[in-house]
Amino acid sequence: MNNLIKADNEYQQWLANLKKRIKQSQIKAAVKVNTELLELYWSIGSDIVKKQTESDWGDGIIEQLSLDLRLAFPEIKGFSSRNLWYMKKWFLFYSGENIKLHQVGAESSSKMPQFVAEIPWRHHTEIITKCKSIEEALFYIKKTLQEGWSRAILIHYIGVDLYRSQGKTISNFSSTLPSLQSELAQEMLKDPYNFDFLTLTEGYKEKELEKALTDNLTRFLLELGTGFAFVGRQVPIQVGESSYYIDMLFYHFRMKCFVVVELKTVKFEPEFAGKLNFYVTAIDRQMRDKDDNPTIGLLICKDKEDVIAEYTLADIQKPLGISAYDLNNILPETFRSSLPTIEEIEKNMKNF
Repeated sequence: MNNLIKADNEYQQWLANLKKRIKQSQIKAAVKVNTELLELYWSIGSDIVKKQTESDWGDGIIEQLSLDLRLAFPEIKGFSSRNLWYMKKWFLFYSGENIKLHQVGAESSSKMPQFVAEIPWRHHTEIITKCKSIEEALFYIKKTLQEGWSRAILIHYIGVDLYRSQGKTISNFSSTLPSLQSELAQEMLKDPYNFDFLTLTEGYKEKELEKALTDNLTRFLLELGTGFAFVGRQVPIQVGESSYYIDMLFYHFRMKCFVVVELKTVKFEPEFAGKLNFYVTAIDRQMRDKDDNPTIGLLICKDKEDVIAEYTLADIQKPLGISAYDLNNILPETFRSSLPTIEEIEKNMKNF
């Protein structure tokens, strides 16, 4: 009888709907609990600022309050002196550090802003200790909500300064893509890209950079951002009787398009865009499906002059972006000669 029920389509649809409702209920409950906790922390932070302003208790109030609250509520975590300092800093960060006494008690500053209620407390502590402005903090709050970032991912993107790099790519998207797609494309690219997770020797070649990025694909995908899927490296395309090889090819699920990535270990030159344009055309004609949006090309160079990049892209009809990359982990060229070659390693392995 149980097997008959499990095989019934109506039962399966009902079960799927029920699972969805339960999950939504869990999310709502979690958001509600988080909101109530944040409201408590906000009120405590507000009270600490107000009491320190009104009284002569000084910073000792935080140590004493922590001790008393932990004695009164030993089963509740979150009342350490460090966390109370965070509550004070959090309140001041969004209310302004030079708040006058009458403003502290005002409704506008005593009530927690709605925009901070939807991400966890530990995300907030990272944001207020690492961000320099409310605008920057709001950027990371928004991205956390949009992308579902964990605390570790948030820390990574703050560390690589996504706030100042995202959307800064020189591109021609506004003239080659529809308005909405143009905005999404500009937002998904960065300038510069941070390749500090790589270690290369001086004088490294493009193939070495490409291989290093492929070997560290997880980190590279994290640096590219949400939505990128790796299609391949040195992807072959046949045009006429000639064969060509694309450095790296990705597909972006949010944009629903292929992204051709070409790497250059030198400063940008205008002729680089011509080859990238050619590759984008080839992917559009040979690999793009009817449901895919136009392919986008991204050229990542060691360096570039923005005005030259802008001039280069002005009359190109395919959507292209040009970015630089940072790479600080460079070993001296002499270090290369001290390393065994692949052939030497394979030869030694045969002796075991």
